Amino acid sequence: MDEVLPVQTLAVLGAQHVVAFYAGAVLVPLLIAMAIGLDGEALTMLIMADLFTCGIASILQAVGVFKIGVRLPLVQGVTFASLAPVIKIANDNGGGREGLLYVYGAVIVAGVFTFLIAPYFARLIRFFPPVVTGSVITIIGVSLLPVGINNAVTNPNTGQQDPGNVRWMVYALGTIALIVVVRRFFHGFLGTIAVLMGLVAGTAVAWVLGDASFNEVGEANWVGFVPPFAFGWPQFSAVAIVSMIIVLLITSVESTGSVLAAGEIVGKRVGKKDIAAALRADGVATVVGGSFNSFPYTAFNQNVGLVRLTGVKSRWVVAAAGVIMIALGLFPKAAQIVEAIPAPVLGGASITLFASVAIVGIQTLSKVDFTDQRNLIIAGTSLGLALYVEHAQTRRESDGTVIPGIETAVPGFLEILFTTGITMGAISAIFLNIVFFHTSRGGHAVAGGGTIRLGDINSMTAEQFHATFGQLVHGVEWVTRRAYAQRPFADAHDLRVAFQESMLTATDEEKLELLRAFPDLGSEDESGQLVAADHVALSTLSEEENLTVIKLATAYRMHFGFPLIICAREVDRFDSVLRAGTSRLDNADSSEKSFALIEVAKILNYRFDDLVADANPASDSYLARLEGLR
Repeated sequence: MDEVLPVQTLAVLGAQHVVAFYAGAVLVPLLIAMAIGLDGEALTMLIMADLFTCGIASILQAVGVFKIGVRLPLVQGVTFASLAPVIKIANDNGGGREGLLYVYGAVIVAGVFTFLIAPYFARLIRFFPPVVTGSVITIIGVSLLPVGINNAVTNPNTGQQDPGNVRWMVYALGTIALIVVVRRFFHGFLGTIAVLMGLVAGTAVAWVLGDASFNEVGEANWVGFVPPFAFGWPQFSAVAIVSMIIVLLITSVESTGSVLAAGEIVGKRVGKKDIAAALRADGVATVVGGSFNSFPYTAFNQNVGLVRLTGVKSRWVVAAAGVIMIALGLFPKAAQIVEAIPAPVLGGASITLFASVAIVGIQTLSKVDFTDQRNLIIAGTSLGLALYVEHAQTRRESDGTVIPGIETAVPGFLEILFTTGITMGAISAIFLNIVFFHTSRGGHAVAGGGTIRLGDINSMTAEQFHATFGQLVHGVEWVTRRAYAQRPFADAHDLRVAFQESMLTATDEEKLELLRAFPDLGSEDESGQLVAADHVALSTLSEEENLTVIKLATAYRMHFGFPLIICAREVDRFDSVLRAGTSRLDNADSSEKSFALIEVAKILNYRFDDLVADANPASDSYLARLEGLR
């Protein structure tokens, strides 16, 4: 995640992010301009200002300054949740350039508000267990798919949808096919730029066939800059400000889901401080956006999908993308080159990216115990409501007829909830989680399949506590004894921290005892089941592969005097296990002991999630893997 790649590599990978992001970046100002009656010059200014501030916002989020920015590979763009409120604010205040002044006043104040409430909002992270985050991330991916599909069936010459034309289908499917082929047969650097190669090849074919044009590139100016407050000084309206603050609160929920998704992909343990840092960056970027003639900012989820698809996790790639976006905002000709990509080609790539986001959500949901009907209701209801809202919005028919959507049928103060499916799904998941898991009497259930509550744990004897939680550490008593001594626990997060601090304060002899309590990798119990596998990566080995692991584990134990311990949930293939174990054989004894303890800490956290977090969404769930345990 922190790797700084060579400049030329950063440039190419950053360009790939920009290309994947570009259509979504300009879509919001395009729609706003059309809806509020802006002139052509103003539209050009909006697009250039948007690209310029997107670059600043992305660098701020990826690189970070002090406590601002989560330092994850997150590309920032104008949030679609702001679309309807911005149009309403502008039109309610005269429309056109005049209406934008009230929009920018509200955006600036809402950005300051977001910055100030960031640390307090982050405390609500305990309301985001895997059933909520997984549902939200899945909804984000599913909700974005129609955007890619619509592009895939759009006539690049007229801008009108033409799903019956096989030519556009060939462009879209051809782009998808090329991305798949590159990812399958090319490795290393070429494999990481599969999406960029697909877009370049698709555009080249479309240009040869007359469906892509670069004429506007020659007509555009070389240099252009939109200064702050280009339309005039912002105006402030209480109603507009309150409306925009609500937008930013909802966007904070979506940003949290994006940060969780990015953390899931790159393997960073996201906690409360990370969420607060991300939201501070959103707040600062929104203030910058309002000052530089743009709108509220949040992470673009198609770029989260790109990180997932390419496997390139470096945040400096996003920083490079930010620099490119700033350049695009200063050089209209460069922006026109990217804009020349035909819609069907861009749609094909977008379908692949958006689907990848949905898969991240599904992976997160795989951690949830769906034998508990409460989790099933939360995930199913939030997904259903999200799709209901997504497909029941106001739309314009091909003949110009406007079909009123669900957002027009609710009171004004509820309209914002019905603006996007993502918003409705996120709010539904959070609300239902609170209803089912945070309103019961006697404290929250934390273990025993939902039967043991915090009050029960705080009144347990040391023996009962060990019997309940000793399985986390293979029955090593000093760990549970020290954790038990830290009662009473205010919530499941305190319980988790108690186990973590127990390990941190252990002596060298105690740490060695804990390491030796773990079974050998590849060992089996009397029934022939693996006893050292917490994940399918090891439980599905062939006989030959299992023998190889046993040989490796035996050599390791003979060399170091304790079993080979690998957190299997963080490897996805047999060769990854083999490579990790073999490389560690060359470590010095003291270094390898530290490596092994890090793996134990990871395993403890995952097991804690299995035993505790799914029964108690009040905990930090899989997010609370404290940095001190690394």
